[in-house]
Amino acid sequence: MRSLLNLKSILLPALLALSACGVPGTTTQSPVSAGNSMIATGSASEVAARRFVSVATRIEPAAEATCRRDAPDLRCDFEIVVDDSPDASINAYQLRDDRDRPVIVVTVPMIAYVQNDDEMAFVLAHEAAHHIARHLDRRRESTRASALIFANAAARTGASGVALETAARVGAALGARAYAKDYELEADAVGARIARDAGYDAINGARYFERSPDPGNRFLGTHPPNANRVEAVRAALR
Repeated sequence: MRSLLNLKSILLPALLALSACGVPGTTTQSPVSAGNSMIATGSASEVAARRFVSVATRIEPAAEATCRRDAPDLRCDFEIVVDDSPDASINAYQLRDDRDRPVIVVTVPMIAYVQNDDEMAFVLAHEAAHHIARHLDRRRESTRASALIFANAAARTGASGVALETAARVGAALGARAYAKDYELEADAVGARIARDAGYDAINGARYFERSPDPGNRFLGTHPPNANRVEAVRAALR
């Protein structure tokens, strides 16, 4: 079970202790080779921890203001939490809790991985943008609709039982990925404006992609090419 630390309730020394632990760097988003590790120790861990707390404190109200303006019917009281699980990868993601409150989750390896305030701000703002753009709901609807289409098509050919369930699962998987790249680009654009509103340089923040492996333009891939993402940021700020 994942352990999540609330930004407002944790003490900075607790986060410092977490950042001082070994940071695995074996995810597809990490520039570190599999089997290696990226260690944040001493003053580096303290800088990373303080950077996260400082940036999150500024991004949260900027994201909430954007949410109230662009999506007033949504809950806009963001909560930013830290995933301190020892096996966590370099990652950040958005979800909603059981009260439908939007939550931004950042792992300790991600906190150690970003190189400056602008990158940290861009990561947090990007995840907030997913909520503002209703990507969770839109992906859920796309998944449901695609599963239904595939199941109906299979049923018309006489499929039943396991074959029908398989068709629905395939449809759901395709539906979940159909607009994934578009959602990422939209979140990049909205996130760039949130970061700018909070006083950060989103162009510099998007240089995060320069250190990340480029996923290329793969069919049904979940993330667009890095160059497209940087351009989405630039276009949003023009």
